[in-house]
Amino acid sequence: QVQLVESGGGLVQAGGSLRLSCTASGIIFSRAAMGWYRQAPGKQRELVAVITSGGFTTYAVSVKGRFTISRDNAKNTVYLQMNSLKSEDTCTYYCNGRVSSGPEYWGKGTLVTVSS
Repeated sequence: QVQLVESGGGLVQAGGSLRLSCTASGIIFSRAAMGWYRQAPGKQRELVAVITSGGFTTYAVSVKGRFTISRDNAKNTVYLQMNSLKSEDTCTYYCNGRVSSGPEYWGKGTLVTVSS
């Protein structure tokens, strides 16, 4: 059974930083592309950042230069370092994992609230 468990969300002031973590089990983590998505109430879920099994990264334009995705295959964990947070970054953040063309897996999400 594949599980993705996010942590690290919380309340932070605008301009501050948070680091999200997502630990995976039941998946060959080193072969998985891992990603972070986010969703605000009443809006569609959107891509934040992705890191491939080879370490190649992609970012949404809105977070590029502020957020950094990284992975530690020894710990089966993917991170999202979020700096210079803005009120519009307030969302529930979801971890996503996928091995090759297999099924996608999602975590339950962690809420990030940025106060202005």
